Amino acid sequence: MVMSIFLEPFPASGQTVDPGAPCKVDSATPAEIINAIQEAGIVGLGGAAFPTHVKLKIPKDKSVDTLIINGVECEPYLTTDHRVMLEQQDDIFMGIRYILKATGARRVIIGIEANKADAIISLQERAPYDLPVTIEAVKVKYPQGAEKMLITALLAREVPSGGLPADCGCVVVNVATTAEIGRLLPLGRGIIERSITITGPGVKKRGNYLIPIGTPLRYALEQAGLKKNATRVILGGPMMGFTVSSLDVPITKGTSGLLVLTDKESQSTIRKEYACIGCSHCLDACPIFLNPSRMGRLAKFEQYDIMEKEYNLMDCFECGSCSYVCPSNIPLVHYFRVAKGIIRDKKAAA
Repeated sequence: MVMSIFLEPFPASGQTVDPGAPCKVDSATPAEIINAIQEAGIVGLGGAAFPTHVKLKIPKDKSVDTLIINGVECEPYLTTDHRVMLEQQDDIFMGIRYILKATGARRVIIGIEANKADAIISLQERAPYDLPVTIEAVKVKYPQGAEKMLITALLAREVPSGGLPADCGCVVVNVATTAEIGRLLPLGRGIIERSITITGPGVKKRGNYLIPIGTPLRYALEQAGLKKNATRVILGGPMMGFTVSSLDVPITKGTSGLLVLTDKESQSTIRKEYACIGCSHCLDACPIFLNPSRMGRLAKFEQYDIMEKEYNLMDCFECGSCSYVCPSNIPLVHYFRVAKGIIRDKKAAA
């Protein structure tokens, strides 16, 4: 439970939004652009919800030459970024102009999975001639959308352990986040809504919806229509999402999708956990070459410091591949999330 603000809408109010102080890309300085992004409340809309103004503040001892726009969206079921690339091309390219000026990058690569051919063609046709932008198709595989994976796929560079993309000369921004920058900054407005994929076997009207931030899940799902046998709601996708225990929680900036499963799918995910058999399937599946098996054992004994210092726990981006392939049904990612939360709390207390 967290402190929250409850807003009651005034029934007679219109839907107009008062304009703010616009940030013009031609005249604004990098610092003014970053400040405008912060004032607009823009965060990473791919799911992580990391503050975008922090990401674009490149440390003085580092420089970036390449801006990567992440349009991969490899998580199963989710298609909101795909729709953004098909319907908001002008906003995307305007957002790129702002980010280029803020970061000092000299070129742009928009990475899109090869199975989204319509988005690739659409962006290629609308790309302005004066922008140093290329659109590249990447292999369809999970978790290609993770920024470390995308950097390696597009630039053949590797982010060092414990490092950031700026350490290898680039910055990665989600395509929906880029579109919001291009849409909101010229108007001087803040982010109040986002597109969300509402889908799954338990939904009647599957699709992508533009929903105000703060809307209760219950209301959103009522509009999409729940089937009678719907039993589980996941915030996000099936690999990296969280199951919610109450439908009264709000949609936040980091909510990229609502996945609704029926009793048939839910029963198939309830499996007994067994002891680790040392098969090493999780080591083979880990895209950044960690040791999920050893970290899982350490987590059971609450050896969190060892997990962080000797096994690079904080490099894990919780893709869920290790949990998916584990024949003993060990919820490894759950253990890692708990461990990382405890480590962060300890550091904050210190």
